[in-house]
Amino acid sequence: MTSRPDPSADAPLRHPLLTGPVLTSVNSPRVKAAGNLSRRNVRQRERLFLAEGPQSVREAFAGAARDEVRVEDAFATHEAAERHPDIIAAAKAAGIRVRQVDPSLIAHMSDTVASQGILAVCGFVDVALTEVVTKDAKLVVVLSQVRDPGNAGTVLRVADAAGADAVVYTSSSVDVYNPKTVRSTAGSLFHVPVVTGVGLSEVTELGRARGLQVLAADTHPPVHDLHAPWDTGLDLTAPTMWVFGNEAWGLPEADRGLCDGAVSIPIYGRAESLNLATAASLCIYESARNVRLR
Repeated sequence: MTSRPDPSADAPLRHPLLTGPVLTSVNSPRVKAAGNLSRRNVRQRERLFLAEGPQSVREAFAGAARDEVRVEDAFATHEAAERHPDIIAAAKAAGIRVRQVDPSLIAHMSDTVASQGILAVCGFVDVALTEVVTKDAKLVVVLSQVRDPGNAGTVLRVADAAGADAVVYTSSSVDVYNPKTVRSTAGSLFHVPVVTGVGLSEVTELGRARGLQVLAADTHPPVHDLHAPWDTGLDLTAPTMWVFGNEAWGLPEADRGLCDGAVSIPIYGRAESLNLATAASLCIYESARNVRLR
């Protein structure tokens, strides 16, 4: 006598810490909704974005626990829940249900080739320019015409580590909620205030009005030397707004004209130049160090 096959034999193993039933279909409305956030127009319409990977999701849940981040949905594979029980526990503490998803669906929800199996759908976190560029601000980072998501996210991460008051992405720069940008921030997107979609002239005008000196990271003369600013009268202990330009062509002349001065990084070796993220890191940390010496 031939026995009937057990229909549950190939079913995904339910993880006790995750919310079921296990999502296994690409036609699941939740799976589709998360996957659609790879498109900027959908993100803008819904004001939602996808945080992916343990570090970003951990910080999203921590922000939700402080009522600073809105988490609309969360997903994890069985394997991810096994590897990161602390993150699942943090979700529970924040009142967030993490739904179990079959590993085969991760590619439909994320643009990562090798996903780490844990995702969160979060509400936009950007704030108004006037909320962060205030008379109390000491260090503000501005990205103008920065198009590379990896550089844009890394600069935000550095700004967070250096204790910057805010990071501003002008309307000419990459979308901060681009999945690659979000991953590059390694969770710092949930730490430092972010402003998006404003013009550079508006940003620099407000910064100057609030008492910040506006400095362009640029090599076109006349320039101050980052390592010898006192030689040309530059005071890096003063509140500063740094403006960083495009990875390939830097800041156009019109944009440099919106700044109070330009600062170059000395090259002591044979390298022709530094990439944007590295140059920004040096400038941001030099300001942070000097402000603390004041």
